[in-house]
Amino acid sequence: MSAVLRRNSDLSSAVAEARALYTAARPNSAALHEKAVAVMPGGNTRSVLAYGPFPTAMTRGEDCRLWDLDGREYLDLCGEYTAGLFGHSEPRIHDALHAVLKRGTNLAAVGEGEVKLAELLCGRFPSLQKVRFTNSGTEANLMAQTAARAFTSRRTCMVFRGGYHGGVLTFPLAGPSPATLPLPFVMANYNDAADATKVARDNASDLAAIIIEPMLGGGGCIPARPDFLQTLRDLADETGALLVFDEVMTSRMSGGGVQQRLGITPDLTALGKYIAGGMSFGAFGGRDDVMALFDAKLPHAGTFNNNVLSMAAGKVAMGEIFTPEAAEKLFTRGESLRARLNEVGKGLPFGFTGMGSMMTVHFRDPLPEAPYAASAEEESLRELFFFDMMAAGIYLARRGMVALSLPVADSDFDRFVAAVGEFVEARRELLQQKQ
Repeated sequence: MSAVLRRNSDLSSAVAEARALYTAARPNSAALHEKAVAVMPGGNTRSVLAYGPFPTAMTRGEDCRLWDLDGREYLDLCGEYTAGLFGHSEPRIHDALHAVLKRGTNLAAVGEGEVKLAELLCGRFPSLQKVRFTNSGTEANLMAQTAARAFTSRRTCMVFRGGYHGGVLTFPLAGPSPATLPLPFVMANYNDAADATKVARDNASDLAAIIIEPMLGGGGCIPARPDFLQTLRDLADETGALLVFDEVMTSRMSGGGVQQRLGITPDLTALGKYIAGGMSFGAFGGRDDVMALFDAKLPHAGTFNNNVLSMAAGKVAMGEIFTPEAAEKLFTRGESLRARLNEVGKGLPFGFTGMGSMMTVHFRDPLPEAPYAASAEEESLRELFFFDMMAAGIYLARRGMVALSLPVADSDFDRFVAAVGEFVEARRELLQQKQ
């Protein structure tokens, strides 16, 4: 971080200067963005990767390292928003993919791979008596809601403000996103048992499902309190609705996800992200009596649901690499890292919330226990943090989220803690102004 940046005590000027330095260092990414906007709305095909002045384009990855189009190297702490758990070059996954490619890709048939992966998942997640595969976590959540509506013969799904269950199931604080499907949703406040109880009881006669992330992902890595999740379990039993855990991100928190860690078992679970070793993947499953609907009554199509690449990679990823023991080790390491980071920002409106290997930076004290509408000042500080980390050669999500991958070493943790410490010192005056 330059001495010029250290002297800057005005937030808007600091952000402007950081953006200018970012731009000057990435002419090839800027040029690619100019080409992209001519053929894709916004210059991208994935909204989370869109940020100003233009997104950095990556050209290759190895282990937990990335290289951009301008030849700059980064420590990858974005972890493909939790899908990149195995890094970019895990040889056992590559070997599995190469082997299956030699046998053909689109076979239009059932195969041994999907059975083995289903057995692995049902053996690990307490709620999964039966499971079906999809191509993404979005699809998994859609099918879980479809199953709940069909099983209960009801229509309404209860969701939580700040929740994200896929590109067409997004629930900001102000209400559903314009991209969210026009299904009958009712919204409650996250980590607010009294509000959830009122909403559930007010809609009990038509309540098909209560769906929740055990820790908000896009909503800031804010964990649900165990007593709150237990309240939802009790409300589902009381109203006859099905409790759905969206563990697309949080399934990495133990060998059997947050549900196993807390001992709270939902009726249905949605999975996705890393489970197929970085290949496209989603899954939904749960109680045998609910999933039995798919024996005959409910169709569930999808050309690539059981594609041989995802099935082969998933079998190795979950059967050989990300064992329950590996999951527990990663969880413990992540908890330790977050504690170190919060010690760096102690006494300032700065810190990380999260669980295990996922965390997000916030610019407030105390740290939040529920999603919130960030102020313009907080958004500027978040942008500044992102650009300062990029300048330090550390790549994380633009929103400040970190998702650790297995190749990240203790020395990489030290590097990140040092970079965050430098940010806190260089920007201390701006952080103190926030107080």
